[in-house]
Amino acid sequence: MFPKEFYPSVWIQKEDTKTIKEPKKQITLLQAILSGSPKKTEETSSSDLFRIFSTRRSTRKFAKTKIEDWKIEKILAAADTAPTAGNFQGLEVFYVKSKKVKEALVEAANRQPFVNAPLVLVFCMNPNRVKMNFSPEMLSKFSLQDATIAAAYSQLAAHAVGLSSIWIGMIDEEKVKKILRTDLTPSSILCMGYPDAKKPPKSRRKLKDLIHVLEE
Repeated sequence: MFPKEFYPSVWIQKEDTKTIKEPKKQITLLQAILSGSPKKTEETSSSDLFRIFSTRRSTRKFAKTKIEDWKIEKILAAADTAPTAGNFQGLEVFYVKSKKVKEALVEAANRQPFVNAPLVLVFCMNPNRVKMNFSPEMLSKFSLQDATIAAAYSQLAAHAVGLSSIWIGMIDEEKVKKILRTDLTPSSILCMGYPDAKKPPKSRRKLKDLIHVLEE
């Protein structure tokens, strides 16, 4: 759990009328984070979701520039908005600030140096949260899907606020569990930061080769 002061305290107040003064009302945590600063949002993010899809690039070299807290908050909030099986939210997210832990994760991720990025999130499966009457194997599958979708949402959110990222799937699960001091199985590590250099787009296969239409 993050300390209480991790999140900003955001309040809204209705305009006073001549006869009644409305009390201050606290909006939800998620609304507060997602609303953020309108000016900053306009400057650094695009409202066109499809543009975010098409311009996202993986980055393996990050600048040492510090990431603003409000951007981190939006990325974390994006993970919380991701759909999950039965809305049981069968996942946990480890926000790694410790330099020592990041260095250990590099070793657990096949010594990929970019794991030591300015912002590192480890997404883990938590099938115990999925209270559904299915086999353990199916519950594990649900939690894997939950963690994967949440990581994808965070990755897109990172790009929306002007950051770049790299998805790490080659990990030693047992080593990561030991490093994080958890029994939960990790599904991926998401590394984010400002890109050290911009990369041109890579070619993708044509939609007609990707999509298989079954008309009957």
